[in-house]
Amino acid sequence: MLRQFISACAVIALAATGAWAQNPSQIARAQSGADCAQCNLFQADLSYRTLDRIDLSRARLRQADLSVSTFNQARFDGADLSVSNLFAGRFTGARFDGADLRQATLVGAHFGGARFTGANLSGANLSGAELESARGLTQAQLSTACGDARTTLPPGLVIAPCRNSALTDN
Repeated sequence: MLRQFISACAVIALAATGAWAQNPSQIARAQSGADCAQCNLFQADLSYRTLDRIDLSRARLRQADLSVSTFNQARFDGADLSVSNLFAGRFTGARFDGADLRQATLVGAHFGGARFTGANLSGANLSGAELESARGLTQAQLSTACGDARTTLPPGLVIAPCRNSALTDN
């Protein structure tokens, strides 16, 4: 009886793990520029691409690489972008409403006119990010993130400097 219980627990654990693993077909779909709302794009490589207007709302993009890519007018509403790399990306007019950007790297990225209403920026590095015309940013959000002297923000908002980062040592 105990052996059957342990076997059943192992099967359930494996099934649960598989549900959170990468989905190669969904990653390929997003890499080609097709909308992929609610897709599992865990650790997807979307770097060096132009994916304007793509809908990745509510997608799981945890630990994904979106560096040096263009996502103008893209939708990331409610997406999990935690621990993702958005380094030097271009996100003009993109929507991040309700997105999870905890511990994400947004260093040197451009967010002209992007929306961040309700986004979680806890632990995010915004050093050198262009956010001056971003919408929906609040001081409460920025108080949980860090940046540097090159970070541009909407009028009246401030950000604390990042500590212990080679990216901010200038």
